[in-house]
Amino acid sequence: MKRIHKVAVLGAGTMGARIAAHFANAGIPTHLLDIVPPNADASMRNKFVAAGLDAALKSKPAAFFEPALASLITIGNFEDDLKKLAEVDWIIEAVVEDLSIKRELLKRVETLRRPGTIITTNTSGLPVAKIAEGFSDDFRRCWFGTHFFNPPRYMRLLEIIPTAETDRSLLEAVAWFADVRLGKGVVFAKDTPNFIANRIGTFSVLNVMRLMQQMDLTIEEVDALTGQAVGWPKSATFRTIDLVGLDILGHVVTNMSKLGSDEPIITLPDFFKQMLDRKWLGDKTKGGFYKKNVGRAPSSANPGQQEERLALDWKTLEYRPQQKPRLAALEMAKNVEEVGPRLRMLLGLDSSKPQKEDKAGAFFWSALCDLWNYSADRIPEIADSIVGVDRAMRLGFNWELGPFELWDAAGVEATVARMKKEGRPVALNAEQLLATGHKSWYTDDTETSSGRAFWQVGRDQYAPVELPVGVWSVTAAKKSNGLVKKNSGASLVDLGEGVGCIEFHSKMNSLGADIVSLINQTLKPSGPGDNFDAFVITNDAANFSVGANLMLLLMSAQEEEWDEVDLAVRQFQGMTQAIKFSPKPVVIAPFGMTLGGGAEITLHAPARQPHAELYIGLVEVGVGLLPGGGGCKEMLLHAVDTAGDLRQGTRTSSAGLAESVEML
Repeated sequence: MKRIHKVAVLGAGTMGARIAAHFANAGIPTHLLDIVPPNADASMRNKFVAAGLDAALKSKPAAFFEPALASLITIGNFEDDLKKLAEVDWIIEAVVEDLSIKRELLKRVETLRRPGTIITTNTSGLPVAKIAEGFSDDFRRCWFGTHFFNPPRYMRLLEIIPTAETDRSLLEAVAWFADVRLGKGVVFAKDTPNFIANRIGTFSVLNVMRLMQQMDLTIEEVDALTGQAVGWPKSATFRTIDLVGLDILGHVVTNMSKLGSDEPIITLPDFFKQMLDRKWLGDKTKGGFYKKNVGRAPSSANPGQQEERLALDWKTLEYRPQQKPRLAALEMAKNVEEVGPRLRMLLGLDSSKPQKEDKAGAFFWSALCDLWNYSADRIPEIADSIVGVDRAMRLGFNWELGPFELWDAAGVEATVARMKKEGRPVALNAEQLLATGHKSWYTDDTETSSGRAFWQVGRDQYAPVELPVGVWSVTAAKKSNGLVKKNSGASLVDLGEGVGCIEFHSKMNSLGADIVSLINQTLKPSGPGDNFDAFVITNDAANFSVGANLMLLLMSAQEEEWDEVDLAVRQFQGMTQAIKFSPKPVVIAPFGMTLGGGAEITLHAPARQPHAELYIGLVEVGVGLLPGGGGCKEMLLHAVDTAGDLRQGTRTSSAGLAESVEML
């Protein structure tokens, strides 16, 4: 397999500079090049690329794991430094989305690159094969698309788009590197406009806008409906567009307009076009669907209030104070934690019936029916299987469930029956699934590493959902090896080969008596952990643990139940000591938010395997509490141990190292 030791990124705009930053995060030396400013003297020839790197250093959220990693990036320009491309193993083109500009630059690259050097484009939707049309055989053999999502450090999706002439071994090399070194979730897409995620996502956005106009909904109501209620990001539809930029969406829709008459919705509504004309592009222009009214004078009603959030009235294109949507169905749905049951309730598919004049239910039903049928009709046009579509939407748009997983959660058979009853169209692929007697796109398969099988469109059978080598999950382990013990907050899972996993599954993995109890029971002699040789404490949730349930502590304090508080603290301390002094190895793999008690559990582990995106801290201090689980003591011990390894009077070169030595 071809090894990648050094890369070059062509274009230091928002994407190019941040792609280079993420290669630096992976420890890969990177050349970052851009154009020479017009009429620039010798000292200013790298002005544009330097500005791009500086923007990446200042970006929020941070593009670099720590600022010192920027030293791995060497800046230059297309006039003086293009010859350095002969040094690299992979060249990524990330210049402006203009076919002629890309081809002109790549013609120059073609004469300088070493034969066999991988070269890819980060285009978000231009035809990949057309960009390299007419280039040399070796260039076309090494050419394909690698579409990163912004910001590259945080958005895990990487769409790889091969052409008919791409060398498959080079595809495998980049896919392996992206998975193992960059932490990407790789999805192979077809060379069609906007590939997978942007194709499905753009259809969904345009359809939501259509329904908003049809049902006379407000911007705020649509964002309430298209957010966490269906397992989509909190930024929902219009807040997300503001973050990304209205111009970016406009560009993506332009790509879709090339698809022809088979595409159901390919135009932007008039109000959106007027916003583009007025340069209301979102956060980058300080106003889009939302804006802040900065400097508003305080009033008696809002003493000290200096700004207010405004929302756009799409009918008049005038801003007004943002209003909280009043949708009774959504308020009821907040009490249902899992997406599937919540969705069935909102659609009226469970035992309850939709509320009379329920705008939320009507909106969800229309939006999701259209999304499900559109997605099913795109197989195999944009991807070979439903797995690629679901994975792309989870990793690229941060959906909790992809379209087909969401359809399964609602119930394919029940929803198709209702569509037919109402005279709605049903995708042929869905009809064929049900015609074979099967009722879901996915099914459990304990023989595979993923624990799942998917319906193969066109083959009328299920096939295993394949995972990259070395990838596994607690969920899959439960399906294949089963549970040993479980309570409301935690489970002991058999991972095989003598290893047990203690998994948290309370709300946001907050730590309560149930988790403390299961850890203590598992690690003590003659407990459920006796048959294991070692343990891992981790889980598949978005965050490792947000810490102890402080609300329960507050309630106990208010009731002056001091004996109960003392007992809870002692039990927690006993649990962390059980982890630290366990006669069997205990490895803790923290990730995401690992706060308060979650940090204290981690600090007591004999061994830790932290994720790169770990946000850890003893945050109780912020509410006036001292950490009571032994975290302060462990930080002191770590600091003392570390001090012995540092020469007296020296300073660390990395702020990240200085901040982390006591924690990890």
